[in-house]
Amino acid sequence: MTPPIKTSVPPKRGLTGYFAPISTTGEKCRAFVPNPLPPTPAISLDAETQSLMEQASLAVGRLDGLSAVLPDTSAFLYSYVRKEAVLSSQIEGTQSTLSDLLLFESEATPGVPLEDVQQVSNYVAALNRGLERLREGIPISLRLIKELHAILLSKGRGRGKEPGEFRRSQNWIGGSRPGNATFVPPPPDLLLECLGPWEKFLHEEPKKMPLLIKAALAHVQFETIHPFLDGNGRIGRLLITLLIYSEGALREPTLYLSLHFKQHRDQYYDLLQRVRTHGEWEAWLQFFFTAVRESAETASNTARRLMKLGCDDERRVAKLGRAAGTALRLHRYLQTRPISTIGAASTRLSLSVPTITSAFNHLQRLGIVQELTGQARSRIYAYKEYLSVLGDDRAPDETR
Repeated sequence: MTPPIKTSVPPKRGLTGYFAPISTTGEKCRAFVPNPLPPTPAISLDAETQSLMEQASLAVGRLDGLSAVLPDTSAFLYSYVRKEAVLSSQIEGTQSTLSDLLLFESEATPGVPLEDVQQVSNYVAALNRGLERLREGIPISLRLIKELHAILLSKGRGRGKEPGEFRRSQNWIGGSRPGNATFVPPPPDLLLECLGPWEKFLHEEPKKMPLLIKAALAHVQFETIHPFLDGNGRIGRLLITLLIYSEGALREPTLYLSLHFKQHRDQYYDLLQRVRTHGEWEAWLQFFFTAVRESAETASNTARRLMKLGCDDERRVAKLGRAAGTALRLHRYLQTRPISTIGAASTRLSLSVPTITSAFNHLQRLGIVQELTGQARSRIYAYKEYLSVLGDDRAPDETR
């Protein structure tokens, strides 16, 4: 039974922490130290906000139900996880696209600097490790977060930013120095004082609360603490998915919010700051619940469209006659690797290069795949409509 909706005016909290005077990089400034969660006064949900939370919960439930009927959940997750990695990294300024990442993974040359695509590949590895640990029964903890951070910054431009270690020096957000920064997080000597209560909050100490509220509050607090020299935004967004998955709301990790955060980037950052300076948790919750609902609905729609595309194309391939068997195997493989080389497909399917080449030719004649290089050798093929449904931000023929 749905609890009665409470209509109330959000309390005026003001500053949700205190400023600690610090001296760093040769100048004095103030670092913000957040109060422990949950907020005081307590969160107050008006009718609109509670309705948004219920809509978000229903959308997550529908997405979870859909994962049970997908013919191959792993195929959907392979590409969708990579789409999230791309979007989350783009928020931090990388130029890599989904096609770039898939080209990189097929051992082809992407259309952006390798450091950009390596950064995205690290995100995929960190997310997969997090899911692996959760399936092993390991809870989300500071130790796990450090392990994921070590993977996130293991290669590429972040490798010199103390991977896997909480920072030992001051950082800041925006501006060229702490004195003109948009936000200065807690000094390093107060990090554990902030992170300890945050970890207890994740484990529902001092009290239990609805999952989506818990995820929303935990995300803001992590971004405010900003415990690493680099990668805080990506780890913070990754933790939303891991937390919702770990609590059993989803049987498969199919919910990612980075597209919504990217589309509303200015509002996203402004709301994080308004929580710190004015205690506007309720406004943040409205934004977060909307992000969850729209992201879940987008994922559900994408999964349905990919399922229909796969079935439609499979029927077309089945009409090839004697060549259909190998072509169908290749078609199923391309639903997990929508950009591939002949060599990669040959290895994964344990079929000869001439056999795979012939199957690619059949799929190309049917208009299912597109060859990207225009070369006689080292050809790369894209399942173009599959990528289009996923919402790749560059067409396959623009990746070379």
